[in-house]
Amino acid sequence: MRALIRPLLIIIGTASVALAVLGMFIPILPTTPFLLVAAACYARSSDRFLHWLLYNRWFGAYIRNYREGRGMPRATKVLTLLSLWVTLALSAVFATSAWWLRLLLAGIGLGVSVHLLKLKTHDAPASSRGSAPHITPAPSDEP
Repeated sequence: MRALIRPLLIIIGTASVALAVLGMFIPILPTTPFLLVAAACYARSSDRFLHWLLYNRWFGAYIRNYREGRGMPRATKVLTLLSLWVTLALSAVFATSAWWLRLLLAGIGLGVSVHLLKLKTHDAPASSRGSAPHITPAPSDEP
């Protein structure tokens, strides 16, 4: 059974990463939950994929901070909220005329905003801005 579960978890994790990347550009798709699902799948299936995810240059620090309870950097939070509401407003005005769909967009925006505002806010240390994290070698997937 383990032989079937491991590849399935890797596939689900990889699909979640792909959806998270799309969520970076499409505000209706949430990035954070997909990245956390990917981390959970990789943690149970592949040390190598988990290491890649946690030390990825685009979202590795984001996931590590979230998992360790540090929250989001202030600038990221502000940019995320701003882009969320601008995109949702443009979608509501130009992409639909249905009142219920506009209400749904507002509800999604409100839910995402509440979640983001409840996260702890931190300022990234000056030493880590613009520099790559120290990456330790990936552990082997061998038992």
